[in-house]
Amino acid sequence: MTSLTLAAAEEIIGAAHERAQEIGKAVSVAVVDAGGFPIAIRRPDGARPLTPDIARAKAYTAAVMQRPGPMLKKWQESQPVFFAQLSQLPGAALPIMAAEGSVTIKKDGEIIGGLGIAGGTADEDQRIAEGVLKDLGYELEFAAWGVTGSGGKD
Repeated sequence: MTSLTLAAAEEIIGAAHERAQEIGKAVSVAVVDAGGFPIAIRRPDGARPLTPDIARAKAYTAAVMQRPGPMLKKWQESQPVFFAQLSQLPGAALPIMAAEGSVTIKKDGEIIGGLGIAGGTADEDQRIAEGVLKDLGYELEFAAWGVTGSGGKD
């Protein structure tokens, strides 16, 4: 079983901040383990005050729902009442946020955590998250809900 170490989380966060600086954004970045527990969260100078909490909720969602935010948005749109109730479950530590900038961290076919980016536009947050994970060798492909095997973003 692969685990996400503090060193790996710090590498992800550093790469995300570097990408964000390239586009002139101050984004907060959160990395959680597969259970949604925080490994590292960093808010740089200039990032808005709520961005660490938003990044953490995005990372938590990607980890515990085991799918990236853009996939979850499609589910949320098709079943809004059900999806809204997920955050109310007794075991939910944080709100479930189906949003861009929420990406599941997957390596060797195993989900090992979640990455949340907050502070740019939705598209910027997503591009930073996906770009960093791709560059660092993590997997970005997930099967559609209810479909076994590998698949693209549905």
